[in-house]
Amino acid sequence: MDKHAKRSSLLHYPVLIVFTLFFVGLFALDMITPDRAYSELENTTLSQRPALTQLSAKGLNSYFTAYTKYVKDQVFGRDQWISLQSMVETTLLQKEQNGGILLGKEHMMFPRTFGLLSSEERTLPKNTSAVESLCQRYPGKVNVLLAPAASDIYPENVPVNAPLLDENTYLDPLSAAVQAAGGRFVDVRGTLTDHKGEYLYYRTDHHWTSLGAYYAYQQLCDALGLTPFDTAAHTAQTADRFYGTHYSKARTWNAVPDTITWYDLPNQLTIYNVTAAGQPTDGETTGLYDTDKLTVYDKYAMFLHGNNGLSRVQGDGTGKILVIKDSYANCFVPYLTANYADIDVVDFRNYNFGLDQLIADNDYDQILVLYSFDSFKSDPYLYRAGVTG
Repeated sequence: MDKHAKRSSLLHYPVLIVFTLFFVGLFALDMITPDRAYSELENTTLSQRPALTQLSAKGLNSYFTAYTKYVKDQVFGRDQWISLQSMVETTLLQKEQNGGILLGKEHMMFPRTFGLLSSEERTLPKNTSAVESLCQRYPGKVNVLLAPAASDIYPENVPVNAPLLDENTYLDPLSAAVQAAGGRFVDVRGTLTDHKGEYLYYRTDHHWTSLGAYYAYQQLCDALGLTPFDTAAHTAQTADRFYGTHYSKARTWNAVPDTITWYDLPNQLTIYNVTAAGQPTDGETTGLYDTDKLTVYDKYAMFLHGNNGLSRVQGDGTGKILVIKDSYANCFVPYLTANYADIDVVDFRNYNFGLDQLIADNDYDQILVLYSFDSFKSDPYLYRAGVTG
């Protein structure tokens, strides 16, 4: 068969030609496009080109497995391909979930949490016992505030028949356990429900907004007899186009971005280094907000400069409070500057010690345990609150 005949026969398969050219072009673009170490849009680390270390069956199998993942992570136009897939699935196929995220009404996104994981069935009792121990060791000083999930406040926006975890079945006995141990349970479910017509939770992220945190803070002030932070006396700042952790997983084409709000406060934050003996040493002193984070994907990290092990906020009030927290507290803590002179903040993800020595050294007036229930039930480090000595 001559060359002309071969060309003519190939022209009978235009789809094959198009696909061949497409994949050849994609391969060429992959070859000239630099690898990325991190995907801000997905908030995840991307695989790097693996090295072949063993010329054995096991070594080759490991290499090709890693190389397949590398090619998937580093494919040219990865972000655009994921967005296209999401658009097809949610628009044409009418899917109500994507990437483990439920796509609700009012453009709200909810994590698909149908029940406790086996690990959480072990962790939740441990964390409950740790908080009970803290209440017993410091009677009358410990306040526990657990933020409910957005799905508990906005059940009408959750896709129909989605069997989400009923947090009330766990929060009610938690409240009773804390009070029986001599602590105070600040139950914000009713307060948030009363204000549910307002912007209390981000649509695309798992956190509550600064407004949701403020209503919870007001309730804490009522419980402690404090005068709340006056938002009208401070300048509100905003940052638009915030796409949070839920969006990173769902990647819906029609997501409505969120707006972050904070107050322009002059208070300082010191992030401490901690010695092997658990003693804070001189650290870095800065402002309350890392506004450089507003230029990157994870804008929420601007509050308190992220999740530091031990830090202290200089407030404008009197006395001292210790806040034991997850990231829900990051937008909450600035309000406490109206009430306390020193606000010490502990995040057990980066603080590998018990609390008794820290509490003895500082003689706090109040202790606040502030978590979302979602992280309270799963945090593998909160047990440290119950470590004595």
